[in-house]
Amino acid sequence: MISTEGYIVIAVVVITIVALAKEMLRPGLVFFSAATILLTLDIISANEMLAGFSNKGMLTVGILFLVSEGVRQSGVLNRLAQTYLPRKRRKMVSLIPQIMIPVSALSAFLNNTPVVIIFAPIIKKWAENLNLSSKKFLIPLSFATILGGMCTLIGTSTNLVVHGLAIENGFEGFSMFELGKVGGIIALVGTLYMTVFGNLLLPGKKIVFNGKSSAEFKDYYYDITITENSSLAGLEIKNGRLKELKGLFVQCINRDGKVIETRKGVFKILPNDKLLIAGKSDQLNYIISNDQIKLSGIDLIKDIPKNQLKQYEAVIAPRFPAVGKTIHEFNFYDHYQAVVLAIHRNGERITTNMDKLKLKAGDNLVLLTTEKFAKNWGDSKIFYLTSYIRDYRTTGTFWKKWLAMGILLIMILGSTFGEYLGKPFGIQLDMFYFAAIAAILFIWLKILPHQKYTKAISWDVLITIACSFAISKALQNSGAAEGIARTTVDFSKDFGPIGVLAAIYLITTIFTEIITNNAAAAIVFPIALAASQQMGVDPKPFFVTIAIAASASFSTPVGYQTNLIVQAIGNYKFTDYLKIGIPLNLLAFLISMFAIPYFWHF
Repeated sequence: MISTEGYIVIAVVVITIVALAKEMLRPGLVFFSAATILLTLDIISANEMLAGFSNKGMLTVGILFLVSEGVRQSGVLNRLAQTYLPRKRRKMVSLIPQIMIPVSALSAFLNNTPVVIIFAPIIKKWAENLNLSSKKFLIPLSFATILGGMCTLIGTSTNLVVHGLAIENGFEGFSMFELGKVGGIIALVGTLYMTVFGNLLLPGKKIVFNGKSSAEFKDYYYDITITENSSLAGLEIKNGRLKELKGLFVQCINRDGKVIETRKGVFKILPNDKLLIAGKSDQLNYIISNDQIKLSGIDLIKDIPKNQLKQYEAVIAPRFPAVGKTIHEFNFYDHYQAVVLAIHRNGERITTNMDKLKLKAGDNLVLLTTEKFAKNWGDSKIFYLTSYIRDYRTTGTFWKKWLAMGILLIMILGSTFGEYLGKPFGIQLDMFYFAAIAAILFIWLKILPHQKYTKAISWDVLITIACSFAISKALQNSGAAEGIARTTVDFSKDFGPIGVLAAIYLITTIFTEIITNNAAAAIVFPIALAASQQMGVDPKPFFVTIAIAASASFSTPVGYQTNLIVQAIGNYKFTDYLKIGIPLNLLAFLISMFAIPYFWHF
């Protein structure tokens, strides 16, 4: 029987999950609130609440944020992206692995988020240049980072969380490449799956390779007004085309509040008509310089020379100060000297009535502004990314790029082979040790600016991890973990340890799609530990299962931050992830159920 305290803890966990799902507060605050409640009710002690903040796994995650930012600042990732991307159109089965394999390799050793932040705009522009739909490549980019992260201890913070919890409970953690035994198989099969089925299941026009293929993908939409004395007034739009507007497609006419679709048929243009037009990113200058039309919002920046105006994309992060407010309420232009041309949200392009729309994290803003915007806000944490859509921005000098790679390589080799060197002078040569040295080298060698080092750390992630450790302890102290484990064992007993392993995997993966992956791992960990103890088997297979299941987030954009970022910049719908992600989730589950018991015996 679960005690009264156990039911209280379960209730707190349920409320926490609901709060996270409804985005009532930032995840760190939600978990800190839950931990404080448990402290107040004397279910955990102050020391147990604070233990997560001194956990070596959590601190390693924080240090690795600095390492990843140092690599990003060096510019080496930009250079790699430009080097390996194909120069010519090819079949989809050739393009997908050429993107996914190098990205997976990088993500095995770097934080996934900066990899996606750098690669996403570059891949989007690359696809546009080759007249390919970027929708075919941005979800594979995110999935590649997830698959690569499963292969090493430092590939994702989730692995370090499970590693830290195992050590805290008196068990041996993971070695650098131990998880790669199963993660590598999933990464290989996942890449093969995306290669074979990506063209069919991913949104966007199918890529058909032939010498005459010249379809143009117009991913950018603009609201324009036909001026009173425009020579375009009186002309006819035929099936969405107007030869005077070179390379632009007229989606519809907004006339006196009435929307007229222009894709099929012939329509006459009148003065003061508002047109929604679609084009490629390099046609903005043509639109701005055309005196016959007026771009919506251009009046706000009339004092800026037109040749200085550029189009940027910025994805709103949770720290953005105007979350929950409209553009008008926040006075967006006054804050950032940028005009919002469009908002992309959940696969929908919003170009009209934007002043009535409340902004939320994950919105992709298409902005008209100057280079000062990127200089002022490019490294700010209020945006996930800011990218000039017509440029591959690179940073860092040649020596910084190669020095950054050298430091990263030393960290990887040291972490991998340090355990075989014993403890010289009593020093534990582990991941924490080498990551700390790498971070300091990045700062002292001025690859990572010391003035901004705190900005590189995602404090909300660290607070979430630390407080989730406290909740994990509360599940153990109250007996809730043991009670849930007993129910799980009873339900799966006909299938033995494999059945319980499958149940643990499914519980973890469901939690991951609803809440953060780190929190899902920490909450399920004590349940898995209790289940293994009740069955009298080695808990290591369960720890591996939690690490893999918590990372295997393919079916929703909210389960993993990289999915949310590419959803914004790729303009994906929620259902796009379900279509391509559910089969991949199933593949990861089946592989795990066969591979984990094979490599880690019960």
